[in-house]
Amino acid sequence: MTGLRTTWTLGKVIFPITLIVTILQFTPVLPWIIQFISPAMGIFGLSGDAAIPLVLGNVLNLYAAIGAILSLDLTVKEVFIVAMMLSFSHNLFIESTVALKVGVKIWVVLAVRLGLAFIAGVLINFVWHGGSERAQYGMVPAVESQPDTWNAIILLGVEKASFGVLQLAIIVIPLMIMIQMAKDLKWLDAFSKAMAPVTRFLGMKENTSMTLASGMLFGLAMGSAVMIQAVEEDGVSRKDVTIAFIFLVACHAVIEDTLIFIPLGIPVLPLFFIRIVTAVMLTLIIARLWNRAEAVRRKEATYI
Repeated sequence: MTGLRTTWTLGKVIFPITLIVTILQFTPVLPWIIQFISPAMGIFGLSGDAAIPLVLGNVLNLYAAIGAILSLDLTVKEVFIVAMMLSFSHNLFIESTVALKVGVKIWVVLAVRLGLAFIAGVLINFVWHGGSERAQYGMVPAVESQPDTWNAIILLGVEKASFGVLQLAIIVIPLMIMIQMAKDLKWLDAFSKAMAPVTRFLGMKENTSMTLASGMLFGLAMGSAVMIQAVEEDGVSRKDVTIAFIFLVACHAVIEDTLIFIPLGIPVLPLFFIRIVTAVMLTLIIARLWNRAEAVRRKEATYI
């Protein structure tokens, strides 16, 4: 069954990385990273404390980052900048490693995500001169008790890793069943045709439509699950896979990743629209440059 096979493939990435990173939380590694990058926060108009959610968000996930933000005394502008940067760059270990499973070079994913986060932070700090009032947080989650022994830490890591794989399976398996049903009933063909103008506009073929839709709704891991199937069964080219993944690293799980910032008391609609516009513009630029490079190579080949 495709869903089980895909869950197994991605689970082999998610489980060990989640376990390792959870354990690292309780070692001097993360505090050292935070201390190392704190002096550089000024370029984004952030205080040194803002390094805490940025590091946690990138090595863990957005929920860990939000938990850290809620414990800090930051301005609305600082919270918005951190949220915008984390919208582009978060959960790097898992989501970037997953890219390898679909044949996308990990340096491409890291360069795009970290680059977009850096540019977003600098630009917002330069353009926005308001937001100096203190952020008012709401819906503060309960603080979890911290494990105090290595056995408890490892058990916590195993629990989080297992839950991550289970969460993946709960979404991926029904999603794959629905996609197979859509294929059998020819709904997928109709969807691809309806989305054809959009995918062609972005520089990809029609068979990437389901991949983009899944990634935007469910996230990179879920989108890559569909991508793996598409590469194996639908003949999606390496070029289209890479371009689609570039779009998704800038704009994925747009509903969840937008709504979870509501407790921070910042305007979330700008987060949503900035991600959409950035993803479209970046994808268009990359696709056009790629097509131009291919045209040059073909032209040169005719003279050989």
